[in-house]
Amino acid sequence: MTDNAHSRIPVQLKRLPHGHGLALPAYATQGAAGMDVVAAENITLRPGSRHAVATGFAVAIPEGYEIQVRPRSGLALKHGITVPNTPGTIDSDYRGEVKVIMINLSDDNFPIQRGDRIAQLVLAPVTIASWDEVEELDETARGAGGFGSTGGHGAL
Repeated sequence: MTDNAHSRIPVQLKRLPHGHGLALPAYATQGAAGMDVVAAENITLRPGSRHAVATGFAVAIPEGYEIQVRPRSGLALKHGITVPNTPGTIDSDYRGEVKVIMINLSDDNFPIQRGDRIAQLVLAPVTIASWDEVEELDETARGAGGFGSTGGHGAL
């Protein structure tokens, strides 16, 4: 990948004492959108349980950006381990330790070892909305149709 292929946004990262010796978040392949992030603790997620897994670092995200926390597809498919608030958002003004809320949706205990890849982090631009309150909204073909209203048979 050339330096011109993608823009690179510098993000300050502070390694915390319990994060020393761990890999920093990193892109696994040239085309990866998310950086793999690893656990900084050992824990066993029991079936149905949740835990905010420590990563051992804090960040200073540039204003106008967020970091989205997303599950790893392999953990979700093979083990039923996911991030329940996906995508989770780390705001640019947060300076505490990055933690990944994980949940075990399987029927088996799932051990997480220090250094295991647990999630993906995606740096994303933030668009700030400004509300324009109106008396009426424009009409569309869909109108007020909600959940499943645009699908055919079997739509959710």
